[in-house]
Amino acid sequence: MRYECKFLIALGGTILIEIVALFLIVRAFYKIARNQLSNIRLLFSGFICSFSTLPYLWFLLPVIMPSRNVFITVGEIFVILIETLIYYFLLQTTMKKATVISMACNASSFLIGLLFFH
Repeated sequence: MRYECKFLIALGGTILIEIVALFLIVRAFYKIARNQLSNIRLLFSGFICSFSTLPYLWFLLPVIMPSRNVFITVGEIFVILIETLIYYFLLQTTMKKATVISMACNASSFLIGLLFFH
């Protein structure tokens, strides 16, 4: 299977996993009600985060990183930082909550990805 096809599968899976995680975190953990933060805004935020960062992780970082371990470490840190900012602005929450949301969403997609694809 071509690298680009694997990327599209990973993108779809990442978007799905991270949006589900986002809804669980926001609605169950932080107990933010629908009247405070709409489902559409959550859906849009989760989609934008994954869609904005995964291409860099798949196509740019492997070219400039010297090893797989460095690539994974730097890549995940980069993704968490960027997505934290996106969540901060789109969800209009605190930086601390945005960081927790980003870390939890990325941990869920990373771990589920390891489980199914490695």
